[in-house]
Amino acid sequence: MVLGIAVLLGGGLWYLSSAPKQASADADPAAGAHFVYGSPDAPVTVVEFSNYLCPHCKDHSEKSLPLIFADYVETGKVRYIFRDFPFAGQDNVILAGEAAACAADQDRYFDYHQLLFRATGQWGRVPTSELPAYFSDYARQLGLDTARFDACLSSHEKRPLVLADQELTRKLGLGGTPSFFVNGKFIEGFRPYDEWKKILDEALAGN
Repeated sequence: MVLGIAVLLGGGLWYLSSAPKQASADADPAAGAHFVYGSPDAPVTVVEFSNYLCPHCKDHSEKSLPLIFADYVETGKVRYIFRDFPFAGQDNVILAGEAAACAADQDRYFDYHQLLFRATGQWGRVPTSELPAYFSDYARQLGLDTARFDACLSSHEKRPLVLADQELTRKLGLGGTPSFFVNGKFIEGFRPYDEWKKILDEALAGN
């Protein structure tokens, strides 16, 4: 059990304390995925494990991910899977994951996911009890049915999805965010887009 969080910002990775730093091959990072983008026939699958309060995950969301989507996901080359990695005691991050999952019910997971990262300065230090109002407002900004969204969030019906991802990170032995798997190969930390292009082109060449 992880008892605390040590944030090490060097090297593009946000670390858990007392956690393994090497991924395990004992579990399938793509198993049971719910938030999947791209062609099911794409030759390359990327699985992202991120934390909504991780600054390097925010960097990935804002700097690399839009280009990956434009050049690889939307062109049918890559299937992209999003998974949550809340650290122990991060009830706010768990609730953020629930909110994104509720947005997925209205086909807006990606947009809500991106908005959560852009807005971390607003909600990141707010008491968890006050977060539903923030998350509902983000749903409103995206034009969602807020009554439906609010009912989903207040019911916590999506919490098992977030906690299942959290358990999967334990089985995989992940120790920090962001963490990725590219056709099963472990990649850790923030990478600028030019590095992602090399990684993905090499994966495509291997198929």
